Amino acid sequence: MVDHIFVICAYKESPYLEECIQSLKNQTLQSDIIMITSTPCDYITDMAAKYNIPLYENTGEGGIAQDWNFGVSKCDAHYITIAHQDDIYEPEYASKIVDSMKKSRKPLIAFTGYGELRNGQKLYSTPLINVKKTMLIPMKVKAFAGSKFIRRRCISLGNSICCPAVTYCMDNLEKPVFRIGLKSNLDWETWERLSREDGDFIYIQEPLMCHRLHEESTTSKLINENKRGNEDLEMFYKFWPKPIAKLINRLYSRGESYNG
Repeated sequence: MVDHIFVICAYKESPYLEECIQSLKNQTLQSDIIMITSTPCDYITDMAAKYNIPLYENTGEGGIAQDWNFGVSKCDAHYITIAHQDDIYEPEYASKIVDSMKKSRKPLIAFTGYGELRNGQKLYSTPLINVKKTMLIPMKVKAFAGSKFIRRRCISLGNSICCPAVTYCMDNLEKPVFRIGLKSNLDWETWERLSREDGDFIYIQEPLMCHRLHEESTTSKLINENKRGNEDLEMFYKFWPKPIAKLINRLYSRGESYNG
């Protein structure tokens, strides 16, 4: 068993895949890297071969949760980061994440701050990022890492944790990690479920990765197809009485256009 593995989820022919791979290869802590796909093609095969990365094809049921769980099943590691093919990671991401996990009594997940990649530019202060930073202020206090109440409050008004910035401590999580059904809020549902468990949510404020936003991203497609609202409401029901959840959801939906 190794300490840490990056799992790259490759989908079709993303023009950003190589940049993602290079950012993982340039980590100061040389973690293992594997790649998984449910849409095999020559482009993905060539990228894996070029960088000597083991490639696994999910020939079973497709879907985001299914692909992520498949990727986890191919790892034998204490810590796993699911890297989205369009995103990039700063050189110290792995070293700081693993170090923080090892210092925790019982880590569940560790996550960092993040920036946005828009048209090739890194942005660290946007309306969405600033709102999420505000929601996570209580998590800056290390003593609150194990508080179920505090972390549930931090995710009760929206998905404040950036999914590709998260690393999972597999020693303390049940498998499968991800639940099948949701599309846009698969990650948020995972945080909500794990927030009920004993253990730590570790927050590193430093933006150690950048999440790319573009028209072809899954998030943008779901918003444009108006498929996100119902899932958002379903999540708010997990934290609030229905009348309050509906009010919060109306306010929350107004910010979605920024992500498109």
